[in-house]
Amino acid sequence: MSHPTEFLSRRCFVACSLGGLLPLPLAPAEDNMPWNGPARVRKVYLASQKPSWPRPDVNLEQDKAEIEAQLAELQKRHPGAIQFTGGEMLREGADISAWIADAGQDDAILAFNLTSGLGAILGKVLSAGRPTLLFSRLYAGHSWSNFTDFAQKKMKADVVASSDFGDLDPYVDIFRGIHFLRNSKVMLVAPASRARAGDDFAKEFGTQITAPTYADLKAAFEAADAGQARQAAEEFTRGALRVVEPSPQEVADSLRLYLGMREFMRREKANAIAIDCLGGFARGDLPAYPCVSFSKLNDAGLFGVCECDLNSTMTQLLVTSLSDMPGFVSDPVFDTSRNEVIHAHCVAATALSGLKGPKSPYIVRSHLEDNKGVSMQVLAPSSGPVTVARFAGARKFLISTGEAIGTVDNPRGCRTKIRTRVSNARKFLETYSAGLHRVVFYGDHVAPIERFSRLTGVQVLHEL
Repeated sequence: MSHPTEFLSRRCFVACSLGGLLPLPLAPAEDNMPWNGPARVRKVYLASQKPSWPRPDVNLEQDKAEIEAQLAELQKRHPGAIQFTGGEMLREGADISAWIADAGQDDAILAFNLTSGLGAILGKVLSAGRPTLLFSRLYAGHSWSNFTDFAQKKMKADVVASSDFGDLDPYVDIFRGIHFLRNSKVMLVAPASRARAGDDFAKEFGTQITAPTYADLKAAFEAADAGQARQAAEEFTRGALRVVEPSPQEVADSLRLYLGMREFMRREKANAIAIDCLGGFARGDLPAYPCVSFSKLNDAGLFGVCECDLNSTMTQLLVTSLSDMPGFVSDPVFDTSRNEVIHAHCVAATALSGLKGPKSPYIVRSHLEDNKGVSMQVLAPSSGPVTVARFAGARKFLISTGEAIGTVDNPRGCRTKIRTRVSNARKFLETYSAGLHRVVFYGDHVAPIERFSRLTGVQVLHEL
């Protein structure tokens, strides 16, 4: 059966990918920014005053020493990712109020039950409000049995019951993700009349949300060197497969906005920016569309998100921090006859296969909805599993999976289009909610997202 859209062939994609396209050189790395530090994880050991299980004469100090040796090895396996603090032994029935206050400085708590009979003190540990992981060794106690109740109460807790300390390795990325959100700063740029958002994300995760103005962006644009912007524009167009609509001046203005925006973010110690871009450009509040800026930020492990969409911004912050995969904010297009969803938008990273992976080729285009300015048609990876996700407020996270089966070249719809096959497109369509946008990440990231959700009390809803 014929179809109105056309796939870009895999042969073309591979050939283009091997073309040695180089990204615009980045500003100095933000290695010293607060979000890039190791996760601070508070160790704590729990024991009853008079042990019975696992045995009355259990040697608590020996058990603790054995665990400490395993944690030292864990830290060696993940250099720079995790920093253990604390190490106190808390006893059932003791006053731990000072410990609770101090633990609030840490990103998460890693608890070890050394005996049984710990229900009350475990509850006190959880009252610190920090994401808490209990590692329950064999014959150490029965505290693992409390965690079903904790999950039902949406408490920030998870449990590992295992003889293998290697089962802690997947949680290192989760701890880092928690630290990343806690130390990130998001700038939202929209008209003053538009209701501001973000208090719920700040409360739940500690993310700082600010509201600079369009005037701030214009000042950053003006401060960027026009000559350097022209040079960057020449490199950008040389790296493209071709330029279709934009003029050289439009491309130069886009790269000047990128240079100004990047410096503005560095100065403000922000790693994410989301702009009401369609309205801002139409009103003349923006000197250029930020599509190219956002693409380059996302390629660099920073975050640029269109339409001032905070839910999608936070989704990218979370999943990219867990996976090193940039997100692609999309307007989904359903084709239930083929059990497919096409994800389309005019902003796409070129590093969709991973921040350290090969870059996808791109075509320089105008923005589709008004045929003005500069955007990019990215020839995204044409195969592999994808995870589709979005925060729906700070306490709910929507997720589904699919399979990328091609890149679509069609004059209708936004410039970059990724075709995916899903398990049940009709079900997805019937239950679709919480706004239009979804964020596409290459790879299957369901397991780490679910670990994160248990440790933070976020409800995960599977859309498929």
